Amino acid sequence: MSLPLLTSDLPGTGGSLKTVPEDFEVEEIPAYAPSGEGAHLYLWIEKKGRDTQEVARALARTLGIGERDVGYAGQKDRQAVTRQYFSVPAQSEPRLPAFSLPGVRVLSARRHGNKLKNGHLRGNRFRIRIRDPKRPEAAAPVLDRLSRVGVANFFGEQRFGRAEDNAELGRKLILGERLARAPNAYQRKLYLSAFQAQLFNRALAERVAQGTLGKALQGDVLRREDSGGLFVCTDPAADQPRVDGWEVSPAGPMFGPKMVRAAGDVLRFEESLLAEAGVTLEDFRRGRGETEGARRPYRIRLMDAQVKQEGTDLLLTFTLPKGSYATVVLAEVMKPGG
Repeated sequence: MSLPLLTSDLPGTGGSLKTVPEDFEVEEIPAYAPSGEGAHLYLWIEKKGRDTQEVARALARTLGIGERDVGYAGQKDRQAVTRQYFSVPAQSEPRLPAFSLPGVRVLSARRHGNKLKNGHLRGNRFRIRIRDPKRPEAAAPVLDRLSRVGVANFFGEQRFGRAEDNAELGRKLILGERLARAPNAYQRKLYLSAFQAQLFNRALAERVAQGTLGKALQGDVLRREDSGGLFVCTDPAADQPRVDGWEVSPAGPMFGPKMVRAAGDVLRFEESLLAEAGVTLEDFRRGRGETEGARRPYRIRLMDAQVKQEGTDLLLTFTLPKGSYATVVLAEVMKPGG
């Protein structure tokens, strides 16, 4: 689906992305630094032209461990230069010098007490080059607005696969249908989460279209920015100043049986999304632990955004919280085709 923009009234820069991997740099901001002691080894790894799964598989092969023994906090792009932590059992450290994979470097290794798990990070820093922009002066006003009002927290297109069929495969799994090719555990999780993401994007697109991204609505589920705690809005007039001050934000549905439910018109709207997709909330029980349900903030803060011109190129730097997509920011800045 085509995603609505928060800066549709502002021109975009145009230009080209990812001409070479070095044009797109991502550095993970860890939730904590490894302590130096413990049963796990945290590897700070730089990779180029490799996805996270490739590195995890190569580590498992070289170290003689199972793929499930390799931990990481999040998936990173293939067509990029990225730096992130991986964790492996500490007893495999003697075999680490044998690890070799073109485009991948182990920058440091340090012990810690627990395995790295998905989501164990604070965010990501991005350094992105836009080559040959048509309107380089257009970037600053867009970034300024997004820094003030936030970024619509859409899932990026990479969530849905190259053929854009991940969500439909997930919907079939939710309905209990057999797929033409049985998915492995990783694929199953990917498909199910893509279907949840698709429904979330539809809900968020409506909020953007209605101009209510930064509004507290009666029946909204609001999320505390500091703790992630959730509560249902019963007094929009009282909660709106907290939304304006970025103390809380409206949170949309990642459908599942344990998801905190909205109320009133917001609940009815979310139920209509399920009906349009031909599923019920009860169907998500088929996803078991993969689709228990959650709430995802509709907006996120764009932090430390800067832009400068280098020759004929633009260099953008900014920070986003975990789980959000730089491609959403870039769509606002560049407005491809516009």
